[in-house]
Amino acid sequence: MSQAALQGLFVPNLVPLDEQGRINEPELRRYVDWLIERGVHGLYPNGSTGEFVRFTPEERRRIVEIVADQVRGRVPILAGAAEANVRETLRACEHYAGLGVRAVAIVAPFYYRLSPEAVYAYFKQIADHAPVDVTLYNIPQFASPIDVSTVRRLAEECPRIIGIKDSSGDLPHMMRMIQQVRPIRPEFSFLTGWEAALVPMLLAGCDGGTNATTGIIPEVMRRMYDLARAGQFHQAMQLQYKVLKLFDAMVYTADFPEGFRVALSLRGFRTGRGRQPLSAQQQRQLEQLRQTLAQLLQEEGFLQEPLPEAPSAGSEDVDRIVQEVMARLQQRGMG
Repeated sequence: MSQAALQGLFVPNLVPLDEQGRINEPELRRYVDWLIERGVHGLYPNGSTGEFVRFTPEERRRIVEIVADQVRGRVPILAGAAEANVRETLRACEHYAGLGVRAVAIVAPFYYRLSPEAVYAYFKQIADHAPVDVTLYNIPQFASPIDVSTVRRLAEECPRIIGIKDSSGDLPHMMRMIQQVRPIRPEFSFLTGWEAALVPMLLAGCDGGTNATTGIIPEVMRRMYDLARAGQFHQAMQLQYKVLKLFDAMVYTADFPEGFRVALSLRGFRTGRGRQPLSAQQQRQLEQLRQTLAQLLQEEGFLQEPLPEAPSAGSEDVDRIVQEVMARLQQRGMG
């Protein structure tokens, strides 16, 4: 029995962390509900925004387990299943299939820059053995690129491959893929991972997006998507330019995805500190970015409710402050 094609906005969700840097399960569950209530079409755990490479394989599986349990079939799940090699990727596919995900997203091999023929062979082996539908994930910034001819070849030969998520931001590349593949696979899904051009991508024939900004302002992104799908492109582009300002601030002012983590905290979530260590200078820059993003969110009318107050210091912060004070007292002979 065939399933519906992937369409709409799938959120590559951040993973909130607690004071010890562990997955904050209650906050992740609250975030999932919040996203669904605000109209997202699907969830995309273990994407680039979710920092999948900074979690262990066991943690990646646990993240999808939490999301699937909390979603309870309300929206489809596109689970990131990329591991370091084909064998481990297929094991992840098997696990996620057992959780009832709609499909898995698999990035092209990373670290080693591979030829198109090697990229084809990698995906062909996965598609021939995966127990769940597969979407290709093209992100040439971080991994071996997937060119148009390879996408067409895989679409022709592999029924299990049902779509592609392309994060290159390259509109002509997307158009060429659609032109080459849609005549032979009309149900093949094309999703853009670059929200800076979401409306133009939809106009060109894209089916939806997997955009980090949807995890910050889901209600705005859904409205923009609906306007574009309804053919109201003038109104959609007005929103697109507003979103562009916010996107640029989040993606270019800090190391990805730290800007998005700051922005999500402004929506009232305890995101915690990311696992990538930050220098003192980076921390100061993030605090400045927090002020910039708060102003942007309010000025552009992205919030229907006032911004929540900044989260109070957690127990880890309090302990750290106490330790610093005690250390200084001891240095002065007062401890």
